[in-house]
Parts: sequence; C-alpha cells; structure tokens
Amino acid sequence: MPRSDLRSLFRSNQQDLTAEDVFADRRDEWGAVARSLAAHAAAIRQPGFEVADFESPRRNVLVFYGVGGIGKSTFSRHLEEHLSADGPSTAQWTPVPDGVGRLLPVRIDLSRQSGLGFEDILLALRLTAGRLGRPMPAFDLALRRYWDVNHPGDPLEAYLRRHGFLRRFATAVSLPEQVQSVLGDIAQAVALPGTLGALVGQSLRSVVGSLREHRQSVRALAGCARLADLLEADADPDALSYYAHLLAWDLAQLPADRSGTPVVLLDTFEDVGDRTHRELERLIQRVAWLMPNALFVVTGRNRLQWDDERLDGQLDWVGPSAWPQLAPGATAEPRQHRVGYLSAQDCEHYLCRRLTRDGQPLMAADTRHEIVRRSHGLPLYLDLAVMRYLDLYQRTGHQPEAGEFHYDFPALVARTFRDLSAAERQVLRTVSLFDSFSVDLATAASGLAQDAPALQLVERPFIDSDPAAPWPYHLHNLIREAVHDADATADDRWSPADWHRAAQRALDALGAELPHPGEDRPRLLACLNQGLRLARDHGLELGWLVDAAYRYVADFVWEPVELPPGAQAGPASALAATLSAVARRQRVHRQEVVDELTAVLDSGLLPPSAQDLARYYLAECQRDLGRAQESTAGMQRVAAGDSPLAADAARGLVHLGRRLGDFPAVLSATERLGSDSRRHRTLGDLWWTQGSIALACSAYDDACREAEAESSDGEAALSRACLAFAAAFQDRSRADQQIQLAEHLLQSAHIRWAEIQTRNAALLRDAGTAPDLPARAAEVEADAQASGLSSSVAYARLAVCFHHAVRADQPALDAARVRLRNCVNGAEFAYLLEISHFFDGSEPPRDLPRASWIDGTPATAARWAAIAADRRAALGGR
Repeated sequence: MPRSDLRSLFRSNQQDLTAEDVFADRRDEWGAVARSLAAHAAAIRQPGFEVADFESPRRNVLVFYGVGGIGKSTFSRHLEEHLSADGPSTAQWTPVPDGVGRLLPVRIDLSRQSGLGFEDILLALRLTAGRLGRPMPAFDLALRRYWDVNHPGDPLEAYLRRHGFLRRFATAVSLPEQVQSVLGDIAQAVALPGTLGALVGQSLRSVVGSLREHRQSVRALAGCARLADLLEADADPDALSYYAHLLAWDLAQLPADRSGTPVVLLDTFEDVGDRTHRELERLIQRVAWLMPNALFVVTGRNRLQWDDERLDGQLDWVGPSAWPQLAPGATAEPRQHRVGYLSAQDCEHYLCRRLTRDGQPLMAADTRHEIVRRSHGLPLYLDLAVMRYLDLYQRTGHQPEAGEFHYDFPALVARTFRDLSAAERQVLRTVSLFDSFSVDLATAASGLAQDAPALQLVERPFIDSDPAAPWPYHLHNLIREAVHDADATADDRWSPADWHRAAQRALDALGAELPHPGEDRPRLLACLNQGLRLARDHGLELGWLVDAAYRYVADFVWEPVELPPGAQAGPASALAATLSAVARRQRVHRQEVVDELTAVLDSGLLPPSAQDLARYYLAECQRDLGRAQESTAGMQRVAAGDSPLAADAARGLVHLGRRLGDFPAVLSATERLGSDSRRHRTLGDLWWTQGSIALACSAYDDACREAEAESSDGEAALSRACLAFAAAFQDRSRADQQIQLAEHLLQSAHIRWAEIQTRNAALLRDAGTAPDLPARAAEVEADAQASGLSSSVAYARLAVCFHHAVRADQPALDAARVRLRNCVNGAEFAYLLEISHFFDGSEPPRDLPRASWIDGTPATAARWAAIAADRRAALGGR
C-alpha cells in the first residue's frame, strides 16, 4: 500500500493535503534484476559449479550507476522489499522469477553517514544467512576466533544488540547461540575437556590439527580445505575478508530444499573508494569473488571499474577476463547498467501522485509542465520542486505559478560536488561553460597541468558521451544549468572574476583546437558556436573567432550558426548575426539578408577586422538583386582592403563587369586574379557567353579538379553546376553526367544558386525536345525569384529562347524574348538578349545596349548560330 511522504506532510498545516511517497517504477531496472536472478540461479546449479573454484571468471555482480538524485537508493530499498518473502512487494514490478529458489536479500548502505565498517558488512551477511535457521560451522568457527582476538571482553551478543543496523537482523537470528552451538560441537568432536571458551592457544592447535589430519570426528568441516589455514592466520580485517569463502562453503553444503541465495544490495558504492584509496573496495571485491553463489547488486554514482586491468595491484581481481560481464559491450546479465533519467511522462505521473487533494493533483498543469521541463528527468529536482511548491503555498496561501519554478536548486550542485575532489570541481565548473568537450580541452580550459582530474570527471555518470561528435563529452543539461547559478553557496565558490577568467581560458583553449583551413568542418563549426557564446556571455574580445568566421564562409557549406538567446549585445552577437545571415541567404530572399547585414553594419558593434565579411556578402546579395551600382561600391571597398575576402571581392567586380557585357575588360581582369580554382570558374563564366563552349568546359573542369584536390565541396558543387550549364548547349550526354554529379555534391553543400543553375542546365539539355520545357522554366523562375536571384531568372528565360530557336518556332521565340527583355536593367543582362538574337540571326533592338565581344560581334554571333543549328540538326530538323 502507498506510504505517506512525511517530509511533505510536516511542511504544511493543510489537513486535507495528501502527500504520497511516490516511486518511479524503474521497470527496466527491475527487468535487469529479474534476468540476473534467473541467470545466476541457472549458473550455480550447473554440475561443474564449485564455490572453491578461485580461478574461473565471476558473473555474480549487477551494477546500476547514475548521477546523484536519479533514484538509485530508492530503487535499492524497493528492491530489498520486493525480494523479501515477508516484505511489501512493488506493485509495478513483475513477481520474482520462478525457479530461483529462496532469496536472502540484504541491503547495506555504504555511505559515510551510515558509519558501517567491514566487520559490520560481514556480520550482516552472516545474519542474513542465519534466516535459514542453520549454523554456518566453518564461518562461525573462524568468526569466533576473530572476535576473541579483536573484541576481548565484548560479547558478540552485546555488540549486535547495541548496533542499530545489525540489531534488526539479530532480533530474528540468534547468531551468538548458533556460534556457541558450533563451538560445542567442535569441542566434543576433538575431545576437548568442557566447553570451548576461546579459540586460542592449545584449543586452536587441537582444532587445526584435527582438520589437517581429516579426523573422522571433524570430517564434515575438514572438507573445507582452507579452513585450517584461515584459523591459523592472523585474525585481522584482511583475513576476515577471506572468511567470505567459508560462508559460501557453508551455504553450499546445505540441502537444496533448505538453502538460499544471498542477494547483497550494496548502495552508495561511490563512498567505498575514491579512486586513490581503495582499501575497503578491495575487501568488498574479495567478498564478491569468494562468494560466487551470492548475487551482488551494486548501486552508486560511478561505473564499477573492476574490468580495468590498470587497477591491478589496487584490487585483487581485475580485467575483463576476471569480470567479463562488467566490461563495456557486455550483453548477458548480470552486467553494468546506467540508470536512465525519467521520461516526461514519468515525471508528470510523479508530480500528479506526490501531492493530491480530494484525489486530484494539487499542482496546476502548467506548473507541473514547467517543473518537468526544467527537471530533465532528474528525480532529485522533482523532489526539491515539491518542497519549494509547499513552501510557496504555505507562505502565500495560493497556488504557486509556473514562473516561480525558473529556479536551479543549490542542493543539486551540493549533491553533485559531494564526492568530487577540488581539482574535479574546478574541471566541472569549467566544462559547464562548454556545450561539449574533450579531456584535452577540459584540462587546458581549467588551467591544470595534468589530465587526471578531467579523466576522473568524464567517468562520472552525469557526463554523457557521443563518440561521433567533435568533442565526445557533455555535461548533463540540468547539472550544467545549475552549476553556475547555484555555485554561490559552495565553500569553494567562484567569484564573478573567477568565472570571467575561466571563460577566457575556455575561449583560448577552443582557439587552440581550431582546425587548419579546409579541414574538419564539424570541429570548425563547433569552435565557432561555442566560442561565440562564450564571448557574448562573458564580454570577451573576439580574437580568433574572426579568423574562424572567414574560414567558415570559405567552404561554401552553410550550416546554421545560431546563438541561444542572450541579453548581452556586443561584438560576438554582431558576428553571429552576420554568419547567420550569410548562411540564411541560401534559404530566404536576398532582400532579407540585405536588411540583416545592413543592420549589423549600422550597429557599429562589428569590429573592423570583421566588417569586410558583412560588407562582401551584402554586396553579393545586392548584385543578386540587380543593384549593380551598390554592389560595385561594396565590392570595391572590400577589394581595396586586406581581409581574406579581398580576392573574392575582386572576382565579384569581374562578375559585375560580365553582367554589363564588357567582356574584353573582364578577360583582362580575370588574368590578374591569380591561379586559384575560382579564377578557372570565372574564366568558364566568361567563355560560355562568347559561345566558346569547349573553352568554358575546359576551364570549369580545371576548377572542379582543383576544388576537389582542396577538399572544397562547396566550390566543387558550384563548378560542377556551371560545367553542366555550359556543356548543356552542345554536349547533352556530358551535361547529363555533370548534372548528376552536381546534385550529389549539393546534398552536403547547400548552395541555392548552384541548385537552380543545375536545373537551368537541365532545361538547356532538354531544349528542342521537351514540350513541357516552358512550364518547367516557369517553375525555376518562380523559385529563383523567391530567393532574389536575378541571374538565375535570366538564365532560365534564355533557356526558353534557346528551346524555341532550336524548334524554329518564331512566335514563341519572340514571346520568350519579351520575357527575357524584362530582365535587362540598363546594360545588365543585355548581352543575354543579344545572344538570343544570335540564335536565329535576327537583329537585336536598336535601343539595346550592345556587348563588347572578345573577338567581335560577327564571330560570336556565328558561334551561337552554329550551336542552335547543330542542336536542330541533331534532333532531325525539329
């Protein structure tokens, strides 16, 4: 039946308030226990199983680990109750599996607050076995010797009676009487006079001698081959840990119908060892190894490290050969399980049942939803939120609103920090500044000289990992949010200046991780996103972030750069807004980008070293919108500077000149651009306008090869799209191949202009053959107009003119020219309309600005007329 939550009941005077101690069912964890019990029972019943086999691997340890406050101890308590024949079972769980036999559960809290020593652990195990009502002669004999040596004058019965934890066992089990019974039997068997009072001196020698000689009178005990050695050994805690074998042996001697399986629940295991001092952990591990017929269920904050061979010497049995099912990747039970965070549905269920009035949830739905959202599935947060709710309710007399739970509880940080060293706490605070991190990054940002604290921290259960990410580790969101805000209550708390210095170290450490140009794009993006947030939130100078921003735009791959909301506006916010606008231009109309970049430049927040970045892409978008004069002014200003985009701006001026039809000047300017891959693409752009398709394709092909050699996917996609467009005038087969290659590259490099240029290439490829080509061209035009790409609209309309010229459909060609004339803005794009007249040898309008062709109008007109005629002939005169 449900139990009352006493903390909640004694926090309010409301008599009609029902506060229930709610347990998140943890069905998955119980399923692992049930499977482990079944597997363990089957293993110890195998014919070859032997408790005296000290060499075989052990498969008797089940581990549940997770961050503090996740509900491990609650789970351990409910598990003990569910496994106890006389205890309350958990209604949400299935029954104990059939065929496992009688279970002897014992829960041992290893927390420092419990004050239990190793003696108490062994006594608890012995008292648990005592529920069977049978003496454990081998163990009891050794225990009596140990007790006589280490507790002279303190009877075992008195010790058990005054020990709070052990007293609850002792009331049901008369251990001293069972021990005395064993001693009496031994005294009689070895013919000692009177009652055996203590195993010392002659009495001990007589018993050991009888065992070693395998006398008939002690034949049963003599079967325990190592009992005599243990009785002769010094009766110290080290020897006491080996007595676990004697208890395992005693249990194995019992008839199957009178025996039982100990299930030892070891809770708060993180307090056993601190990864430096493992003395108690070593003794407990020894018990687990020497009792293979017992199942040990460990709950704690940290993953059990017994599978790590590097601990050889600190622990007795280590490595995957000793504990195969504790190693990563193990699938058979029992094994290690990370205790998961509660789902949103589980959190809602918890809050609805925790506090009720007249059978209805006390908390309003919006308050519950806010608490669930902020909890990130951590039960401790839910519990603390309930207490806060009651405090507010009692203080104000009305239901607290959802906004009153925008709160990070200091207790979360206290629980998290509790078992961390000072160095680990320093690393934890530092990595709370990161979205993700590596050991090297954490160490550098923390200002430490050694990796050890970071290595220890990443093993903690509140650190999640993703091996495929640029940096594999990240702090659980709730802990990350709480660390900074709630740190003020810690004894070793950081001041605002400490946080500022840590943020600067973190930014510097990120800068050191910046990949070389053209390498590791995901890491570049991760450096930018994390660095911009750090710089904005802590008012840091941009430093390396400006160089990273220029590298970001150089690859033509436009992943979004978005900062989470923040109140502080400054250089970092301005740079992030610039990169966001540059990336968004592939998805929105160019006018939106013009407005955003203009606002950034007008704000005055962008440092001078980054202003050319915004200015260049503003000019590029103005060019796309057909604002040649504004674009030229911007490009000239960038080209005159020394930013990494100066060469791009020079190329931008060449493109503007090409739009105006001044081709000899464009050729001359192109020759001065240098020999990089974009120069080849610029030459290709020039040659196809002259009708020199072979030259254009050759230049584009060179651009593709160089871009691929430089692993510049964006430039390669652009060049392939251009190559497909030029080839489509003369070589339909090659165009088809290049269209497929461009489409493949554009799956990873999202470049809107190149995507539409590829579709224009398909229009040119199909010119003269596809009756639906004008309708397809209209769709391309509409998409280009939606993005503000004036050149793409013009190229689509030129393709329609080419289609009708090949088909010799004069009325349709004349109509298509009218639409193309609408793209002409002064001299801009006038050359395209002139080319449409070259297709059929007609005279361009007198008022049309004429282009300056590289080798003259007659030669250029002849090449374009031949291109149209060749396509018409190839299609059989159609």
